[in-house]
Amino acid sequence: MVYLGEATEWEGSVARDIAVDLRDVHLAYPSAKVESRAGVHGISLSVGEGEIIALLGPSGCGKTTTLRLVAGLETPDSGTVSLHGEVVSGGKKFLPAEQRRIGFMFQDFALFPHLTVAENVGFGLKRRRNSAKRDRAMAMLKEVGLTEKADAYPDELSGGQKQRVALARALAPEPSVILLDEPFSGLDASLRQSLRAETVRVLKHTGTTAILVTHDAEEAMFMADRIALLNDGVIEQVGTPGELYQHPRTPFVASFFGEVNRFDAVVDHGTCWTPAGLVETPNLSCGTPVEVLVRPDRLHVALGPAGCGRCNGGTVALKRPLGRSTLYQLDVDGCPAPLTARGGDSNDLTEGDRINVSIPEGAALVFPRSELPRT
Repeated sequence: MVYLGEATEWEGSVARDIAVDLRDVHLAYPSAKVESRAGVHGISLSVGEGEIIALLGPSGCGKTTTLRLVAGLETPDSGTVSLHGEVVSGGKKFLPAEQRRIGFMFQDFALFPHLTVAENVGFGLKRRRNSAKRDRAMAMLKEVGLTEKADAYPDELSGGQKQRVALARALAPEPSVILLDEPFSGLDASLRQSLRAETVRVLKHTGTTAILVTHDAEEAMFMADRIALLNDGVIEQVGTPGELYQHPRTPFVASFFGEVNRFDAVVDHGTCWTPAGLVETPNLSCGTPVEVLVRPDRLHVALGPAGCGRCNGGTVALKRPLGRSTLYQLDVDGCPAPLTARGGDSNDLTEGDRINVSIPEGAALVFPRSELPRT
């Protein structure tokens, strides 16, 4: 069983100065005004200098609203937003977006078609002389590997090149924070992966604080130092990618990072029985109702009938090789729905085989139902 103890917001990460600080921020939208945008309810989050943090969650969970509050595009109903120790929203204080030294990077690139690449990158450098503006633009284009495209126009670029120009433009004014709102969602899978890596490299090399909005758990885990997972306008959990994956505090967190098999069970003298086998619950009282989650790759499946008190019997209903792994659907005794298991590329199991299934010690995520938050 995974122990669901308390953890501080900075658990597993290096302490650093605070670049962005949201404290108990609330914002509700009248439904007649903005039907497609979710509010936030008591968001508190600190982002360290030079840190990349991802706001992750399903559509309508409040992650873009949180980004807009940091940017100064929305005013909170209550709570405060601070940048580098200065309150910029809250109470009677509100600093407009253009005075916050924040860079933006969006999925639609928003490049000016009538300007060259270098002119696009230097567009926000209005206070610099033309020569200094050009020098800074060229330096940022070198950072993203596009100096040879300085005099090209946006319609001469590929989608990936446009995205890199957008990143260079966002970083050119040396913003204190850069906000990225689903910047890779419109790209194909292979290009998306390479641009994620390139963006992380540039952000780390320049030491830029970044807040990324995404609904893609893999993208958040790849890019972010820490992840704030939102659900219905509140933060379910904040931590490093490893913390959220290995030590989720709620079933919602656990299931957001991949498929799970779910079971309802009741603790009986330090264990509980599930259709996938016995699970140890040494810290829970007898009679406690629990929800048990097991990831498909943590199930143990073997040929032969169930021969011990820890495992259950079943049949392989479906087998599908998926390259590096193989997916199995299992019809297990006493379970109305099939279980999902994943294994290596072994051909030991075939459809129709009689198997036994069990849950290795420590492989299950156990949540007492009396402690679960609202769904």
